[in-house]
Amino acid sequence: MPQNILILGASGKFGRHAHASLKNAGHNIRRFQRDSGDLNADVDWADIVVCGWHPADYSEWKRETPKITNTLINALHGKGKRLIVAGNIYIYGSSSGTPWDANSPQLSTNPLGKLRIQMEHALKNADFPCTIIRCGEFLDTENSGNWFDKIMISKLDQGVFHYPGPEMVTHSWAYLPDVGNIVAHLVQENEKMPKFLDIPFSGYTLTAQDWCRSVSMYLQRPVRYKKMSWTPIYLLSPFWPMARGLIEMGYLWSLPHSLDGTDLRQRLPDFKPTPLMDALPNIIKS
Repeated sequence: MPQNILILGASGKFGRHAHASLKNAGHNIRRFQRDSGDLNADVDWADIVVCGWHPADYSEWKRETPKITNTLINALHGKGKRLIVAGNIYIYGSSSGTPWDANSPQLSTNPLGKLRIQMEHALKNADFPCTIIRCGEFLDTENSGNWFDKIMISKLDQGVFHYPGPEMVTHSWAYLPDVGNIVAHLVQENEKMPKFLDIPFSGYTLTAQDWCRSVSMYLQRPVRYKKMSWTPIYLLSPFWPMARGLIEMGYLWSLPHSLDGTDLRQRLPDFKPTPLMDALPNIIKS
């Protein structure tokens, strides 16, 4: 049955793909307009709120993350509307163990990770239902300035796959059209979900070597791994706040990890993730 879905941040990475999947599923969608919208009225209209709001870069997290959290809690307070947001893996530390699931200890010790932990705890303790879709590194279908399109495939014309971490360390990735489809599936299951749900999406767990092999198969030509140099980022860090955030979260490239998708498979048996080779034409524009 079609539902009224309010999307906050519908032009961002997560919001854009959630919008496409929800529209395709036949729901009534309203895109919140920050400059002219009435958030309380729009939440009253909605059955479910999907939030794609996110600080533009790491330098804004300390200031903007608490503001976003408080805005959401105040707008949904007392209304019983479910909030669906995308979570990340910043909450985990090197001693959290892997694969990570909803019961893994949130042991991040860095400021950005602690901000995410505080945000999620506040949403969990709020008086409205909330679902967090736990995702690894985003893979988008358009160039959006992320690690993959900005760094990793920037030298593919030279047969080079630049990678921020060691060649054989596993890393978790989330193909955004799949994440959008998960949102649409979860909307249909709203009445069956607990008040708070942290649901990891396993996505793709890949090493740099896995990437090189898959990209080589897709392009039908050799692609070799080259370790990205972090030196320019360290040199820029005194002057560029974003660089300091990249360095802070850099441990995730050297920490082998994966996300446990068991809960997602059990709750959404009809959801079929996109095989990597089918996703590659959409994330590599040859």
